[in-house]
Amino acid sequence: MKKLVSLVLALAMALLCTAAFTGCKGSEEEADYSFADGDQYEYIGGELNILNWGEYIDEELITIFEEETGVKINYAKMTSNEEMLMKLRSPDCIYDLCFPSDYIIEQLIAQDMLVELDMSKIPNAKNISEKMLGITDSFDPGNKYSLPYMWGTVGILYNTKMVDEEVDSWDILWNEKYAGKIWQYDSVRDAIAVSLLRLGYDINTRNADEVNKAKEELIKQIPLLKGCGTDNIKTSMQKNKAALAVVYSGDALEAMDKNPNLAYVVPKEGSNVWFDNVVIPKSAKNLEAAHAFINFINDANLAARNTEYIYYSTPNQGALDRLDEAYIGDEAYNPSEETLSRCSVFHDLGDFVDVFNSAWSEYKSKMGN
Repeated sequence: MKKLVSLVLALAMALLCTAAFTGCKGSEEEADYSFADGDQYEYIGGELNILNWGEYIDEELITIFEEETGVKINYAKMTSNEEMLMKLRSPDCIYDLCFPSDYIIEQLIAQDMLVELDMSKIPNAKNISEKMLGITDSFDPGNKYSLPYMWGTVGILYNTKMVDEEVDSWDILWNEKYAGKIWQYDSVRDAIAVSLLRLGYDINTRNADEVNKAKEELIKQIPLLKGCGTDNIKTSMQKNKAALAVVYSGDALEAMDKNPNLAYVVPKEGSNVWFDNVVIPKSAKNLEAAHAFINFINDANLAARNTEYIYYSTPNQGALDRLDEAYIGDEAYNPSEETLSRCSVFHDLGDFVDVFNSAWSEYKSKMGN
């Protein structure tokens, strides 16, 4: 449905129909929904309650899984990790699967809220890159409770027709020349991380003075902002309504696919490399279906189709081996080792998160929120 290709590659795809795992528009060959590793699923039945981010899966995969297993999927969407935490902590929590981010998984493990995965029921886990598992091990030691689903970076999306200088530093987001044309990201960890990095600090700092200095710099930035947003940033940039924006790499890829004037960079000061992993909360009632679904989405063919649909980077090496060079060769989708060496994973801050939240509240109040 969605394609990340340049005009040249798009023409080549149309002529040659080389996208074997999705099929080609105009081709008589149907899309390939087969299981790359020969996995087939017996009838399971019952219901599976999934909590995930919006627009974060090819919904036809849900239909395929239901048809394969007889499981009825109830799919709910969340807008933040904090919203997910509230729902999982509720005494009447109903979810069998959810997709939290790295630092939240640390919290869930510490609070004994997750089921340890039965890897014998997830044979397709072998498709996940060892390099990715090495990173996720930092917040889930041994990858016992989670498996990576999607990952990416945070960086600057910019309009090459509106920005007439090199974009390689977070500093440009404080450049008065672009006043009224800059988007900040409406997220406490992401926005404060940008400011911390610009000042040379660690995104996981537990130094209150550093957090407060980062807050003050964000407050100084407010008069220059077009706004502080989330999904609306992508639309604004696609329509040439702004020059610079803090975004997730997947949103950048989608925006660049729709507007060739846009480019993406991870600044030289570094950034956050994030992971959204799939976990089974202890509220799960249908463990068999939960494990089957994790195995299903890690099938190499289906994982390739899924990453192409939502634009975010897959940790599934089998899927990567099936992707076109338009993905593999794109720094936003497949950042280099040098870029990754400048990036850090968010970690759970424990009680120190209150310092971040207090700084964020003051910042938002200055914005009039």
